[in-house]
Amino acid sequence: MHGGYKKQMENSLAESLIARLEMMKEAKMEYLPIPKGKTPEQKLAYLRDEIVGNCQRCKLATGRTNLVFGAGNARAELVFVGEAPGAEEDKQGEPFVGRSGQLLTKMIEAMGYQRSDVYICNVVKSRPPDNRDPEPDEVAACEPFLKAQLSIIQPKVIVALGRYACQCLLRTTTPLSKIRGEWASYEGIALMPTFHPAYLLRNPPAKREVWEDLQKVMTRLKG
Repeated sequence: MHGGYKKQMENSLAESLIARLEMMKEAKMEYLPIPKGKTPEQKLAYLRDEIVGNCQRCKLATGRTNLVFGAGNARAELVFVGEAPGAEEDKQGEPFVGRSGQLLTKMIEAMGYQRSDVYICNVVKSRPPDNRDPEPDEVAACEPFLKAQLSIIQPKVIVALGRYACQCLLRTTTPLSKIRGEWASYEGIALMPTFHPAYLLRNPPAKREVWEDLQKVMTRLKG
């Protein structure tokens, strides 16, 4: 009963999120002005410092320690997107620095990259209290930043990590187990949905499935 209620609540939140994001799209609220004639590094710095800044656009701002903008190569061909910062990320102001981050680094290295070769960020830039899922208004406030980051970096592939990030980016309530490993797209960029490193820490056998997904990404990047 508890599991069924939780699933019902997750689906309800996902449906609410999709509706809110579609309203934003219709209202043309999804893109941010980025200066032209700058390098990708300069554009990301402008987005971080001048547009995002000490963001107060949603209620998460009141409880965070540090805003977690993103980190990595501004010209990366591969971008990893999670759902939201956790406790360690909030403390350090960097994405994926806890145990999940250590595992993500190993995943990246297994693909033949260094962490500095790729770009890593989250759907929302501030930590939700008690590590709950971000709420629709929070994602709606933050998604334009993600879209701006991607438009600057122009990666070949996005790897979406975990249920929430995958459902959010793909505008779906379909369980991750059914869409994982199947190519999709976000903002015209090829997207591979897969499990979050935190899930792999709890369920080590799923590492095999994630490795299969990452091999598909490697093949696509080499093609």
